[in-house]
Amino acid sequence: MLQDILKDAQARMDKSVDSFKLELAKIRTGRAHPSLLDHVHVDYYGSVTPVGRAANVTVEDARTLVVTAWDKAMVTAIERAILESDLGLNPQTAGTVIRIPLPPLTQERRRDLTKVVKSEAEQAKVAVRNIRRDAISDLKDLLKEKEISEDDDRKGQEDVQKLTDAHVKKIDELTGAKEQEIMAV
Repeated sequence: MLQDILKDAQARMDKSVDSFKLELAKIRTGRAHPSLLDHVHVDYYGSVTPVGRAANVTVEDARTLVVTAWDKAMVTAIERAILESDLGLNPQTAGTVIRIPLPPLTQERRRDLTKVVKSEAEQAKVAVRNIRRDAISDLKDLLKEKEISEDDDRKGQEDVQKLTDAHVKKIDELTGAKEQEIMAV
């Protein structure tokens, strides 16, 4: 039972870290990357889908994304979706191809983005701590029902804390790397 609780906590904490990595990928660093458009959705024949499913998103050079619509009728909808997104991008259309030049980041915008990264990191840490709380609660329930001994409870709590510390450290490392990437000119 103790191992099941630890395995569950490990899996859930890993998912929290993976989710944090996905959130970091959405934050623009000045270099073009197809994942920048992952959270931009377009109305694709009545269903709202990500741009990546309605078109091919590629990198032309370090500062330019190219979106090639699979259907010529979707070009204006994709362009509108990119304009209305919170990315501050200005797409340029030529036939079925949409070029998106990425403007260089200002120092002020870089500082704002580092604040966003820190906020996302704090949310990820809170999620990991909530998982720790749940695991410790499960251990206490087992102790109340006399299914584990006090020593097992204490050992389990120590193991859960070690897991938590490792995942929080990983989140801090990812945060530091992303901040360096953003602040690099």
